[in-house]
Amino acid sequence: MKKNHKAGFVNIIGMPNAGKSTLMNALTGEKLSIVTSKVQTTRHRVMGIVNGDDFQLVYSDTPGFVKPHCVLHKAMLKYIEIAIEDGDIILYIVDASSSNQDKDLLKLLENIKIPLFIVINKIDLSNQNTIETMVEYWHIQFPEAFIIPVSALYKANLDVLFNNLIKLLPESPPYFPKDELTNKSLRFFVSEIIREKIFLNYYKEIPYCTEVIIEQFLENENLVKINAVIYVEKESQKAIILGDKGSAIKKIGIESRKDIEKMIDNHVYLDIAVKVSKKWRDNPIQLKRFGFTEL
Repeated sequence: MKKNHKAGFVNIIGMPNAGKSTLMNALTGEKLSIVTSKVQTTRHRVMGIVNGDDFQLVYSDTPGFVKPHCVLHKAMLKYIEIAIEDGDIILYIVDASSSNQDKDLLKLLENIKIPLFIVINKIDLSNQNTIETMVEYWHIQFPEAFIIPVSALYKANLDVLFNNLIKLLPESPPYFPKDELTNKSLRFFVSEIIREKIFLNYYKEIPYCTEVIIEQFLENENLVKINAVIYVEKESQKAIILGDKGSAIKKIGIESRKDIEKMIDNHVYLDIAVKVSKKWRDNPIQLKRFGFTEL
């Protein structure tokens, strides 16, 4: 390994719907974070690793900031707080088409001692005057920050962001093996694919009261057998997930299986069950079983 090798954690935070996950996927070149038009899609902290001969960038996508209304929200907020504490660089993602910010989240950024980037995303949905006004505003709010307008969707200006990140990485050996892409398991990404389909196919409170667990993942040469469970909080929600004569859950299964097969490049047998776990969003024991360890 070269003596001047650089490595560091670049942690991504922001308000819901600022496009954090789209940016994460664009920066890593992999679909590591699920993306939907609904807020609070991301619940866990997902890392994406980008390697070069003399550098390693460890991006970390966090849940969108939300006022805690349940134990689940508190766990999601904890991921953001930890990301601010353990990062080498912070990317704060701002929606160029929205002025929606939160004073509590901005307060978390006021006293950080590491480089801060204000990334104005979705410039494709705005205009030059608005973007220039936003750049000036954020320079006043955070004079030491790097302000970079981008479009994660169209990959505009991401090269500028990347080059500036490389310059600020501390000298360090790599934190992860050079062939690793993420810190998460294949089971995690399978569960996220299913959860993404729930967000895309159901409305109102249904996506927010569901969680997905992979109970069995058996790999054979020509077929992968997966047993998944969708947990909801009420019997009425279970009925909605299943749909008339199972039509809705069948659609979720077909869409999920196609994406899983693309990801693992193998045939998949996917069985999805639906179970009720009352008030799981306020149950620390159940939340830890679902992978929320920061409680």
